[in-house]
Amino acid sequence: MSRPIILGIVGDSAAGKTTLTKGIAQVLGPENVTVICTDDYHKYDRKQRAEIGITALHPECNHLDIMQQHLSQLRIGQPILKPVYSHKTGTFEPPVYIKPNKFVIIEGLLGYSTRIARDSYDVKVYLAPPESVRASWKVKRDTQKRGYTEEQVLEELRKREPDSEDFIRPQRQWSDIVVSFYPPHDEVDQANGHLNVRLVLRPTIPHPDFTQIINSGDGTESAIRLGLDRDMGKPVDVLEVDGHATLEQVNKLEQILCSDMPHLKNICDREGNPELGKVAGTTGETIQSNPLAITQLLITYHMLKATQIHY
Repeated sequence: MSRPIILGIVGDSAAGKTTLTKGIAQVLGPENVTVICTDDYHKYDRKQRAEIGITALHPECNHLDIMQQHLSQLRIGQPILKPVYSHKTGTFEPPVYIKPNKFVIIEGLLGYSTRIARDSYDVKVYLAPPESVRASWKVKRDTQKRGYTEEQVLEELRKREPDSEDFIRPQRQWSDIVVSFYPPHDEVDQANGHLNVRLVLRPTIPHPDFTQIINSGDGTESAIRLGLDRDMGKPVDVLEVDGHATLEQVNKLEQILCSDMPHLKNICDREGNPELGKVAGTTGETIQSNPLAITQLLITYHMLKATQIHY
């Protein structure tokens, strides 16, 4: 039996990991995907963390040894008995037996924190929204879904900042793709979910050739830009897609992905993939984000490319 293809999605709390994962899993087919959150490997429950004075972001607060062991098992197609942490109650629940599907998505805070863990992934993504955007997302999520007040969330962000700086952000260096959603003109509250995206494409995996669309001369370059930059001191390609990019412009990018891999054509069918690019607006309604859709498709492309190598 061929081993699963494993995707890592790492980022700080409320960086958008679950939203990104949802669309990718839908395109690949939920029946083909196992999703695991590394928050389940916390060592202490919420009450214990408060008593000890440690945050969930600190490596000492997580069973990283068990996490990397489980990743190694999943990579060779072996099942695991995964711990379960409930964000709703802040306590642990009975472990669950997980048998990996064709694709495995590992999302969480510390997924790239050890060498053994990093070696387990086929594709590594790091989410890096501006801190002002992440803070607004965290306030919204934790007040609406986890029962916190806004003051409690902001205080938690303040307490966690040293650990974010020391342990979460340095993992950016290990990623193949860095994803940064950001509002136009830094207007966090005015974008209403229509965020731009900046995709740092490292040469650690072979990316599609987007130069043909950028050089088409049809005005696309104003909403979709490709350039060279340096990230953490190393040369990278950077693809930017604005929130106001039209569906027609975005479709040209999607066609590049699909033409490179003919059996991907079904993933460009928006009707067949209703979760693709879907995100909650600032007033709670569901909106369509073309930059999010492109990001989800690009990551899906890389996962399917990996199947050609390993299957």
